[in-house]
Amino acid sequence: MTLPESFTALPAPISAALARRGFETLTPVQEAVVAAFAEGRDLRISSQTGSGKTVAIGLALASHFLDESSGRADEAASRSASTASVVGEAGSTEPPSGPARGVRPPSGPRSERGGPARPSALVIVPTRELAAQVRQELGWLYADVPAMSVEVVTGGTSIVMEERALRRGPSLVVGTPGRLLDHLNRGSLDCALVRHVVLDEADQMLDMGFRDELDAILAQLPEERSSHLVSATFPRAVRALADAFQKDALTIEGTRPGAAHSDILHIAHAIRRDETYAALVNVLLLAGDTRCLLFVARRADASSLAERLVNDGFVAAPLSGELPQAQRTRTLAAFRSGACPILVSTDVAARGIDVPDIEAVIHVDPPRNAEAYVHRSGRTGRAGSKGRSILLVLAPELRRVERMLRSGRIEVSWQPVPTPEKVRKAIAKRSRRELHARLAAATPSEQRMLEAKELLEERDPVAVVAALLETASPAAAREPLPVVGVDPFVDDRPKRGRPMRPGPRFDGRKAPGSGGRTRAAEAAPRGRPAPARDRALESESGDARPPRAPRGVGKPRGPHGGHAGPRKAAVARGPMDRKAGSVRGGKPERKTASPRREPTDRK
Repeated sequence: MTLPESFTALPAPISAALARRGFETLTPVQEAVVAAFAEGRDLRISSQTGSGKTVAIGLALASHFLDESSGRADEAASRSASTASVVGEAGSTEPPSGPARGVRPPSGPRSERGGPARPSALVIVPTRELAAQVRQELGWLYADVPAMSVEVVTGGTSIVMEERALRRGPSLVVGTPGRLLDHLNRGSLDCALVRHVVLDEADQMLDMGFRDELDAILAQLPEERSSHLVSATFPRAVRALADAFQKDALTIEGTRPGAAHSDILHIAHAIRRDETYAALVNVLLLAGDTRCLLFVARRADASSLAERLVNDGFVAAPLSGELPQAQRTRTLAAFRSGACPILVSTDVAARGIDVPDIEAVIHVDPPRNAEAYVHRSGRTGRAGSKGRSILLVLAPELRRVERMLRSGRIEVSWQPVPTPEKVRKAIAKRSRRELHARLAAATPSEQRMLEAKELLEERDPVAVVAALLETASPAAAREPLPVVGVDPFVDDRPKRGRPMRPGPRFDGRKAPGSGGRTRAAEAAPRGRPAPARDRALESESGDARPPRAPRGVGKPRGPHGGHAGPRKAAVARGPMDRKAGSVRGGKPERKTASPRREPTDRK
C-alpha cells in the first residue's frame, strides 16, 4: 500500500489506518495538532463542527498509546526471559512468576485483575451519541495498536454492564460527566494513572450545566498530566474553564469562525407565524428525498411536527431527550441509512450526531445565539460536501435573528418563501433529470423494442409518452401550500403588545400570536404564565426545566414583588421602551428573573 506523503511523519499503525479509511490528506486542524503535540504542551483546539476534530484527538494521543504498548511488550518479554531462566537447562518444574498459561494479562495498567479501571487517558464528552462517535472513530484509528482498548460510559445505559467492561482494563475511557463521576464515586474507575485528559465540545458541556461535574472529575486527576480542550466556539465561560485546568496552553485554530462553513449556503425566509408549517412543507418538497435535519426549540414540538409530517406523506421521525436510548439508536440508524430522510430534533438531542450527506439543516425555530447556529449548521457541508442551512424566521424575531447573524459574522441570503409554482417547477425539473438518467442507462431487449414500436403505431405517440411520464414521475408527499411571506427589509412589526409565548405549533391547535390561546394558557389563571411544562426547555436526560428569563423581561410586578393584576397592569400601560418589559413614566418597576428549577438528572 502506497501511503500519501503527508502520512510519512505519522506512526506506521496510524498512517496505515488512515490510508485504509480513504484519507488522502489531513485537514488543517489535524495537521496543526500533529505538529503541536510533539511540544508536550496542553492544546486548546478551536475548530468548527465537521473539521475532523475527533480524528485530531486520536492523532494527538496516538504516540502516547504506542509508547505504552511498547512498554508493556518490553515488560512481557522481560517476564518471559525471567521465567525461562528459572526453568534452566535441568528442566526444573518450579512454577513461573508470570500469569498462568491461557490467561491473558490485563491490557491496561492495573493494580490487580478485577479491580477498578486505571486508564491512562480520559475523554469527556457531553452526550451519549458523541461518546459513541468518538469510540467508533478511535476504534478504526487504533485498530493496529497492540493491546489498545476503548470503553464508553454514559448515562442511559446499565452501570453494572459498564463496571464489567471497566474491569477489562481499558487504556482509554470515553464518558459523559455525570456517569464518569458516578464510576469515580463507586470505585469502579481510578484516575490516578491518567496522563492525558480531553474535554470535547466544551462549550456544549457548559451550556448543559456540567461545570460542577467537570470540576469534580478534574480534581481527582493527577497534577502531572496533559489537558486538552476542544470546542467549536470559545465564549467567556469556556475560556474561564480552560484557564482553570490548563497550563501554558497552545491555541490551535484549525479554521477561523465561519471558515468551516464555506461549503454551506446560508438561506433565510421571513414568514408569518401562521405560515410556519406551509413554508416548511414547500422547503422539504424542494429538497426531495435528500436527508434533512430539522431543529425545533422544544421536544414537544419535535414529536408533534414529525407526526404531522408523517400524516402528510413525508417519512420523518422525532429525536429528543425523552426517548428511550434504544429508540434513539434505531432512529439515528434509519436516518443514517436513508430509510428515514427527515429527522426532527432538539439542540440537546442532536449533539454528537455524525451523519454524512445531510443536504440541508432547517431551523424551524431559530437558535438562541450564533454559537448554537454554528453547531446546528455544522451538521451539513461536512468533509468537503456542499450543504444548505435554512432559517425560518417569524416576523417578530427578525431583529433578534439579524443581530445574532451579525455577531457570528454569518452571511445569509434572504430569499422569498418557495411558492407552489416554484416547487412544482423544481419537482418537474428533478423528475425530467431522473428520467434522462434512466434513459441513458437503459438497455431494452429486442422484444421490448418491438412492443414499443407496435404501441406507437396503435396510439398517438405524444399521448403514450405523456402517460408514461405520468406513471414514471415519483409522487410527491403532498401538494405544495400557498404562502405569502414577509419582507425582511420592511419594518412593519408591532411596537406594542405582549411578547409571544412558546406554545403548541404543529398539532392543529391555535398558537399564541395567531388569534387564539393555547390549551395550557386557557387553563392558566389570567395574569399568570402558562404551566412550566409547556414552556420547558430540556436537559440531556430529557427532564423539563423552565427557561431562565432574560434580565428585564417579565410581567409588571406589584409593590411587594407579586404579579400585578389586570387593574395594576392597566395603570402601568404606556409607551414601551426598546427592552421588553420596561415601562417609561412613573416609578421604575423592579425586574426579577423567573425561578429556575434544576434538573434532577443530567447524565
